[in-house]
Amino acid sequence: MRTLLWAERLKLKRSKILWIAVFSAIMVTFIVFMQGQFQYYGHRYIDKATWYMTATQSLGSLYVFPAIIALMGSYMICREDQDDTMKSLVLVPVSISNLIRAKLIITSIFSVVLYTFLFVVTLTVEAALHISLLDFGMVLGFAKIYLLEGICLFVAVSPVIAVVYGLKKGYWLALIFAEMYSFLGLFIGQSTMRFIYPITAAFCVAGYYETTTVQFVISLCSLLACGGLSLLLLHGLNRKRDIY
Repeated sequence: MRTLLWAERLKLKRSKILWIAVFSAIMVTFIVFMQGQFQYYGHRYIDKATWYMTATQSLGSLYVFPAIIALMGSYMICREDQDDTMKSLVLVPVSISNLIRAKLIITSIFSVVLYTFLFVVTLTVEAALHISLLDFGMVLGFAKIYLLEGICLFVAVSPVIAVVYGLKKGYWLALIFAEMYSFLGLFIGQSTMRFIYPITAAFCVAGYYETTTVQFVISLCSLLACGGLSLLLLHGLNRKRDIY
């Protein structure tokens, strides 16, 4: 497994999608910063401490990062089939299950790193604007929200990765499916269903939304169901491939 993880990490470093992810994160921070220049009752949004960190996390998690994470995961899982290198890997031999597991682990790490990068950028801007209003507890709270969001969002979009892997129609489909999936969360997030719908459930578990204990457990179960469904789909597809 260690060798597979090392190999997948090297593949990821050579991927152009990695640069797409970095560019997307920078664009999100820039768009939110420009949005913060609008005035509301004579005050700019960005003049309020922590507004920038809150808005960047919510905007990115609803519009951009689900698609980027799903695209990265689908790219890593589907590339052997599309590059026709799977036959060579099987002859080595390499366990397909272990290979898929390594790819999912790398994708989850990528998701956390992406949110860590976003947190560092937003914290830098907040410090430049409101250094006197920030304290250690506040920063630690936002760090927890960002990192948990990275983990939870990966779990929420993992069924998309599994479905695209099963369709074998190209990993770019993940971008379309995940964007539709996350965009729907924009409307569901305004209803009581936000504790159940996986995309918004990720916000609840991460601590972005205020939740009761029952609501937190419901959101956590929703994400666990997503992760379980993904593993079942991938396991079934791998068994089918082994048969043929």
